[in-house]
Amino acid sequence: MDFQRMKKRLHTVTARGISYALVAALSFGAGIAVDGSGNGAAAISHLPLIGDQLDATPDQSADLSPFWKAWNVLNQNYIITHASGTMPTAKERIYGAISGLANSYGDPYTVFFPPAEAKKFADTIAGSFGGVGMELDVKNNILTVISPLKGSPAEAAGVKAGDQIAAIDGKSTEGMSTEAAVNQIRGAIGTPVELTVVRGGKPIAIKIVRDTIQVPETDDGLDAKSGVYRIALYEFTANSASLFDQAFERFKSSGSRKLIIDLRSNPGGYLDAAVDIASHFLPKGATVVTEDYGGKQNNVVHASLGYMDAPPGTQIAVLIDGGSASASEILAGALQDAHAATLIGMKSFGKGSVQTLFNLDGGSLKITVARWITPAGHWIMGNGITPDIIVPYTAADATAKTDPQKDRAVQFLTTGTR
Repeated sequence: MDFQRMKKRLHTVTARGISYALVAALSFGAGIAVDGSGNGAAAISHLPLIGDQLDATPDQSADLSPFWKAWNVLNQNYIITHASGTMPTAKERIYGAISGLANSYGDPYTVFFPPAEAKKFADTIAGSFGGVGMELDVKNNILTVISPLKGSPAEAAGVKAGDQIAAIDGKSTEGMSTEAAVNQIRGAIGTPVELTVVRGGKPIAIKIVRDTIQVPETDDGLDAKSGVYRIALYEFTANSASLFDQAFERFKSSGSRKLIIDLRSNPGGYLDAAVDIASHFLPKGATVVTEDYGGKQNNVVHASLGYMDAPPGTQIAVLIDGGSASASEILAGALQDAHAATLIGMKSFGKGSVQTLFNLDGGSLKITVARWITPAGHWIMGNGITPDIIVPYTAADATAKTDPQKDRAVQFLTTGTR
C-alpha cells in the first residue's frame, strides 16, 4: 500500500472516532453499532453503546392502565400447572413486557435481550463460539439462509442460499428471531445440529457438525484463455480491504484490463472495507452509501477515498446473487449507480438496515436506527440490487459444475455483448 493511501485510511478511521462499522455479519441484522470497550469489537460504529443513563421519564401520552390491569390480574389469578413450572419474578415479567414492546414494531431486528441472552449475544459478536458457518435473516417472516460461508460445515452439508429453516433440532422456527436461531444452532465444537430446511417447497433434513469457522476471504487469478482477471470476495472483514489491494495489484501486474469482482454468496461484513474497495473505482468524495436516519438525526454519507488507481481502459463486471448481502450490496450498488461496473447475475438479498445496542438494566435493547441508501437513492432493505444483466444459476448448473453467470461476465467483457 502506498503512503498516501495509508494516510487516507488512517484519516478515515481517526475522523470517525472508533474504527469500523459492521454491516451484517453472523446474522446480526444488517449492521450493529456497539461500543469499543465491550465485547463487540467486531461490530463498531460511530454510534456508542448507551449505558443505563437512558431517559426514564414517563410518556404522558401513553395510557398504561391496561398494562397494570393485566399485571394485577395475573398476580391475583395465575397458578402453576406443571411440576417443573416456576413463578416468574417481577424482573422477569418486566423483561417480558419490554420484549413485547420491541416486538410490537414488527421489525425482526428490533429485539430485547434479557441479561443471560445479552451475554450470549456479546459472545457471538466476539466470535467465541462453535458454529456451522452460515448467515441468517428473517425474510417475509421466515428464517432464511442468506448464504453458507465458503468452506464451512454448512456448505459441506449442502445448505444453500435461500433455504428456509423450518426447524432446528425438531423445534419449529415459527416466530423465531435470528438471534434466537443463532443460540439454537451454535454449540460445542464437534456436536451435531439438525436443520429442517424447505427448498423448492420440499422439506429436507440436514445434519451439520459444529466446528470453528474459518473462511477464506479472497481468491483471485487470471484466466489465460479469455484474458479476464477474477477477484472473489467471500466476506468483508477488517482485513478484506488489504487483501483486495494485494489481489488488485496482481490484476494490474497481469496486464489484463478486464476484471470480474465476484460477490456471490458474500453475506457482508465491515462497511469500511466496502468503502475502501469502492475507492479504487470512484473519485474522491463520491457517495458510496448513505445512512438514512429518517430525520431523527443527521444522515451520514460514506464517501470514496478516491484512490482511482484502476488502469485506464479497465472494464469491470460485478457478479451478485441472492446470497450477496449488506456490504456486498453497498459495493455493488455504488459501482452500478456510478456506471463504474456492470452487474451480472441475480437480484441480491436486500439487507440494508443498521442497529444500535442500548444497555438496559443488565440486558440489551437492539433497535433499528437507520437504513442504507445507494447513491442514486435506492433503498437496499427489502429491495436488494438488481443486476444490469440477469443470469440465473440453477441446480442443474451446480450439478454439471458449470457457471453461466461467470461465463456471461467473460462474454460481456470480451465482446461487449449485453
